[in-house]
Amino acid sequence: MISFNQVCKRYPNGFNALRNIGFTLEAGEMALITGHSGAGKSTLLRLIAAIERPTSGSIVVNGQNISALKSGAIPFLRRNLGLVFQDQKILFDRTVFDNVLLPLQISGFDSRAATGRVRAALDKVGLLDREKTRPITLSGGEQQRLCIARAIVNRPSILIADEPTSNLDADYARDIMAMFKSFHQVGVTVLIATHDVNLLGDMPLRIFTLNHGELTV
Repeated sequence: MISFNQVCKRYPNGFNALRNIGFTLEAGEMALITGHSGAGKSTLLRLIAAIERPTSGSIVVNGQNISALKSGAIPFLRRNLGLVFQDQKILFDRTVFDNVLLPLQISGFDSRAATGRVRAALDKVGLLDREKTRPITLSGGEQQRLCIARAIVNRPSILIADEPTSNLDADYARDIMAMFKSFHQVGVTVLIATHDVNLLGDMPLRIFTLNHGELTV
């Protein structure tokens, strides 16, 4: 569950990125955040992951008050979050397999169990046959699939994606969104920031629209 209550985010330069944001996304829901460039979509997602902190208001994620969370507790929060951001942070000096393995290594997973999880995640996104290759050899759509595999390898309860289909052609974009649908269908809470609401077709879901830092729907 994700809940925002009167959340504001003001940067040191005086820019108000978000103003009085309030909404609740229940466990297992899927929703889109839409809005113009600079509307505050990325900021909102970064607040959920505690990459940034709100200036005021409260944010509750899986029962934890992000606003009051101590720095040492943030890594444990993120173990239940799958994060797909525009800055992919792919490690091009490592194989596809090793890129997906990294979060499990950080979490201290047993090597044998981690190997099984990595291969299951790569299979889910259609990259199992590319596990030994370097990411530089992948297409843009395949690199995005790699990022999704890395985000889900911890089997998170919440999956967050920031413009996951940007710079992809229409076919790849539809494939990526179909993956998010499949995660939602098995009970994962999914929140996607996107400028293209048509990619999900007629699937019923909630849509939050941001306009200059304020929710309009």
